[in-house]
Amino acid sequence: MAIRRGERILMRGNEAIAQAALDAGCRAYFGYPITPQNQIPEYFAAHMPEVGGVFIQAESEVAAINMVYGAAAAGVRAMTTSSSPGISLKQEGLSYMAESELPCVVVNIMRGGSGLGNIAPAQADYFQAVKGGGHGDYRTLVFAGWSVQELYDLTRDSFDIADRYRNPVMVLGDALLGQMMEPIILPQDVIDPDDLPPKPWATNGAKGRPRNIINSLYIDPADLEQVNLRLQARYDEAARREVRYAGEHLEGARLALIAYGTAARVSISAVEEGRAAGLPVGLFRPISLYPFPSREIAALAEQVEAILVVELSLGQLVEDVRLAVEGRCPVHLYGLSGGIVPTPAEVLQKIEPLMAETRA
Repeated sequence: MAIRRGERILMRGNEAIAQAALDAGCRAYFGYPITPQNQIPEYFAAHMPEVGGVFIQAESEVAAINMVYGAAAAGVRAMTTSSSPGISLKQEGLSYMAESELPCVVVNIMRGGSGLGNIAPAQADYFQAVKGGGHGDYRTLVFAGWSVQELYDLTRDSFDIADRYRNPVMVLGDALLGQMMEPIILPQDVIDPDDLPPKPWATNGAKGRPRNIINSLYIDPADLEQVNLRLQARYDEAARREVRYAGEHLEGARLALIAYGTAARVSISAVEEGRAAGLPVGLFRPISLYPFPSREIAALAEQVEAILVVELSLGQLVEDVRLAVEGRCPVHLYGLSGGIVPTPAEVLQKIEPLMAETRA
């Protein structure tokens, strides 16, 4: 596929993710096939050699994340992608990378679960992503887009964010977002890895300086605590700097829907239909899932009379919303499971009785 920059082109979500990584200076990709993200490794297989990078189809998801560990330790911008059960297999490696203070980008094109589930769009990996799905006192910074353009932008930004905090960053999509095609504009500028800031901690050859050691093993509890406190300070900084969100039709809203990704795409259609029918409803969309926009949602709860969380799971995002709201207004859930995506009409059917309650 010819890459035309600065003009609208049609691109699949999975392909846009891969192109974003190449444009961000990613030169090492390690993955293993799983539907519905297979276009990502296919794209890297075709285009990574063109920029002098490394593409390896690993023998397993476990092998892939450990290859990312090695490349990141050498200072290379590295990436892996998978879908739900494949991401589960990478969790031990992600915990090692976080404690070793290694940046990388991981993309999860979520599918229905639990277990092998199916290949339909779902959002039931929210807990795994934002709470740290592996063992230990670490977190993964997590961003979720709702369009092909946003998946490109977030993936590209994630490499800078991963380097800034020396921590894994995850981008969440789903089977619908990964497979659909939409217009996208690729920026003219691309990052040359040689122009990136140096990584003095990298294990890329001592060259006359003291050797660097990448490690996640600290036998002395006091030493381990100091590393964890250093990581926590970075997460606190991310909470100040990296919170992202968007609002639609919130001015004058009495009911706010909160949703991300595909659920937000459906919800905005329901909101616009509701507004056309005279219902004062709006949409708040978290883009950074960790750090979570808690303060912004708390402020929203002071403005509206109720909140409806729409998610493609049976109640995960809603927990963080309720923690942020802290009882300021009622929080309701409309959750579906197994890869079922509601229609705007079905979401509107949930809105209408809640609006009647706020009037009562």
